[in-house]
Amino acid sequence: MSGVTMDRTPVAGSGAPQPSYSLRQPRLPRWTPAALAAAAVAAGTGIGLGAGLSSHMQWGLIAALLYVAAMYVLATRVEGRRQAKDRLATSLVWVCFVLAVVPLVSLVWETISRGVKVLDVDFLTHSMGGVLTIRPGGGVYHAIIGTLEQVGIATAIAAPLGLLTAIYLVEYGRGRLAKAVTFFVDVMTGIPSIVAGLFILSFWIIMLDNGYSGFAGSMALAILMVPVVVRSTEEMLKLVPNELREASLALGVPKWRTILKVVLPTAIGGIATGVMLAVARIAGETAPIVLLVFGSQVINNNPFDGAQSSLPYYIYEQWAAGNEASYDRAWAAALVLIAFVMILNLVARGIARWKAPQSSR
Repeated sequence: MSGVTMDRTPVAGSGAPQPSYSLRQPRLPRWTPAALAAAAVAAGTGIGLGAGLSSHMQWGLIAALLYVAAMYVLATRVEGRRQAKDRLATSLVWVCFVLAVVPLVSLVWETISRGVKVLDVDFLTHSMGGVLTIRPGGGVYHAIIGTLEQVGIATAIAAPLGLLTAIYLVEYGRGRLAKAVTFFVDVMTGIPSIVAGLFILSFWIIMLDNGYSGFAGSMALAILMVPVVVRSTEEMLKLVPNELREASLALGVPKWRTILKVVLPTAIGGIATGVMLAVARIAGETAPIVLLVFGSQVINNNPFDGAQSSLPYYIYEQWAAGNEASYDRAWAAALVLIAFVMILNLVARGIARWKAPQSSR
């Protein structure tokens, strides 16, 4: 009988021991996964060195395979085949998680280690006006201003439009119009950023004879942002229980007021997170900015007139210069862009926690 241990204890009045059964399942100690992981890493490193493999990624894959196999075999012998399958699934999940996190950690570490070389107050408060790209100096201030203005205008255009579209699709959308809107939202989700830039270039700059400006780039970014906002907001609105809507309508509250006072406050956390994800999506776009904003070495505070820079364009521009000083500035600007996106996500979490409905005690 698998997993059952038998003890023989004497019964009062008789000298013969009687069998007693326990349903306790044998389990591996809690430290077993950590010990196996350490042993697998050591074995993978040894095999990699012995085989002459120079890539650390290959060492990691060998260690992962050894860990999964060892955990399954050990769990089968100690806990049984059924529990071993559960251990196998858990091990595969952890291995996939580590494989997904390693590139992210490597990217962040590489950006920080290279970007801190020139990242200081002067770099954040000066532009590239009058600075040769082959020499150290200059800063990213003009690009920060351009990014904030362009992303801000794009958010002001796309967020209300996407929110209203999602409300229509969830709360009112029926028939052919709703199907057509859903279809075009799906199509817009897959539009490459260069196509959005070409559309604004041909319509706004060539046909309407407007010049290069930050506003032109913002319109292209808004095109990319709208479908992300629509999809994320739509999913959050669908998660709101219908009982809340029905209770509000049963009290005689109009539907528009139910949406405004009940549905949106309930889903505000997910909506804010979706908007911030859309902002992060467009904050790093380079192709529309290259086509429409055209770049600038000096500060331009007016997004509606004249060429303007941004952080993605600044990184592209400095890297294309091809010298050590410009490489350092590109890495520092990349670190600033990562910090900008991280701050946006922290703000989104703060708004979601502040606006989330209070749970009853």
